[in-house]
This record gives sequence, C-alpha cells and structure tokens, in this order.
Amino acid sequence: MKVTLNRINDDYRLEAKGSRDTPVYIDHKASEDAEVDGVSPMELLLMSVGGCNAIDIIYVLKKQRQIVTSYHVEVEGERTEVRNAKPFKAIHVKVFLEGEILPAKALRAAKLSFENYCSVSITLENSVKITYEVILNGTKL
Repeated sequence: MKVTLNRINDDYRLEAKGSRDTPVYIDHKASEDAEVDGVSPMELLLMSVGGCNAIDIIYVLKKQRQIVTSYHVEVEGERTEVRNAKPFKAIHVKVFLEGEILPAKALRAAKLSFENYCSVSITLENSVKITYEVILNGTKL
C-alpha cells in the first residue's frame, strides 16, 4: 500500500491521494491561513478508526442479513503530552445504528471489528486504549 502527499500552497496545505487517486486535504489547524476543507493529521487518524470500523460493522451485519437503515459514528480522542508531541492516549468510538438489527448481532459485529478485523484499530492497540459503545435505535447496548 502506498499513498502520496504533495504540498499545494506556501504553508502547510497538503493533498494526499491513495490508490484511487481521490484527494484528501490536510492542513495545520493552528495556522491562521489553514484551509477550510483541510483536516489535521490527528483528526484524520480518528476518521480512519471510525471509517475502518464502520466498514467492518456494516459488512458483518449485511452478511447476517440485518437491515441497517442508518449508521453514524462519533470518535473522540484523548491526548497526552509526550516530549513535544501530543499523541492520543485513548480513543472512544460511539457507534449509532438504526434499522432492523438484533442487539446481539450489533454487539457481535462491533466486537469482531474492534478485536479481529479493523487494521487501523489493531495497528494502534499497543499504544492507544480504544474503547467503544453501540447505540441501537436510540438504546445503548
């Protein structure tokens, strides 16, 4: 797997592309000239955790013939100071599912994603505590 990043202004704005050549804009949020559509690298990391788990959970539920009518996820990272950096020490994911889904199947899909399938979460698991919760049709499971 390979991605490319190219600087596209005189400051910190980058255009990143993966194998499908779809651009993702990254910028330094502390910069006064930061572009509106650029995300910070740390936000992008949280998006990666949420996106990876979303794909897995939806895939597992579809295979189990569960009907997902809405999927929403909120990912929050807690940072700590290490030398001059501020890495995440904890990430919490809230998965909001709607549809004709059995609660046990929703929980099982999330467990499989976070513990077995999601390469992003598994890559981070030795350095960041990742927790999750599932809310199905408005009820926390």
